[in-house]
Amino acid sequence: MNAYLLLTMAIVAEVIATTALKASHGFSRLGPSLLVVTGYSTAFWLLGLVMNTVPVGIAYAIWSGAGIVLVTLLAVLFYRQIPDLPALLGMGLIIAGVAVIQLWSRSGGH
Repeated sequence: MNAYLLLTMAIVAEVIATTALKASHGFSRLGPSLLVVTGYSTAFWLLGLVMNTVPVGIAYAIWSGAGIVLVTLLAVLFYRQIPDLPALLGMGLIIAGVAVIQLWSRSGGH
């Protein structure tokens, strides 16, 4: 299977797990707690598969950048946590950094 498809699946699993972590209330609620454990287990398994073909730095840059943005979007939707301007600017810089790596870095595994 394509490594970047696996990476996308890993990111989705991690974002679900991270979003459920808040809802678990310190692992005191069973449903969200199971989502956390299942999501992170799946995410790390998939990320491990990705790193067989994608350099670790590249995979992690994409993983963390996409995760930060997606978790923030879900926090806005589910928890009404609205990021301020500096947070939005910082996320923009993260996205720009991932784009630079993907578009111009020779270590991108292309």
